[in-house]
Amino acid sequence: MMPLMQDADLLAALMGSLAKAPRVYSLCRRDPEADLASHVLEVAKAAEKQWAHDAVKGAVGPSFIDDIATALSPVTSDTALELMVNLSASDLVYPNHDHRDRTHAARAAQRVASLLGPRAEWVSNIEGPWLNGRAWDPVTMFTFDGVIAGRGAGFVVVLLQVGED
Repeated sequence: MMPLMQDADLLAALMGSLAKAPRVYSLCRRDPEADLASHVLEVAKAAEKQWAHDAVKGAVGPSFIDDIATALSPVTSDTALELMVNLSASDLVYPNHDHRDRTHAARAAQRVASLLGPRAEWVSNIEGPWLNGRAWDPVTMFTFDGVIAGRGAGFVVVLLQVGED
């Protein structure tokens, strides 16, 4: 039982580290039956509550699990790593502006993926490679948002960035 607790503490620390930039949120839970959409909704609502003052007046976002589930699509583990690094390090609104050290974000993301294991399932609302322009289905009330969520080894992780221009 001890290694599982150590993994839980390490995953929580890594996800917290990935969410050090403004408007970046994370979640890490031990949840072998994780419903990724419900966890994404939980993080989205926390972001909306904290940054409601920056949202466009009258903006509303998805508020039901089914809406969130519809916005999420499976991604490969390589894409998940790229998204974790970019959501942690780069500004979603102004992609050429880095919030933090990309090398650290890459190491943390790699470790998260390693702890979730090679059979981890990953979903995101972002379509296409980060640097080729992005399209996304919203999971929040903000003009810009991006999320990556994963499930594996009995854990669920979520990393979300929100923004306005």
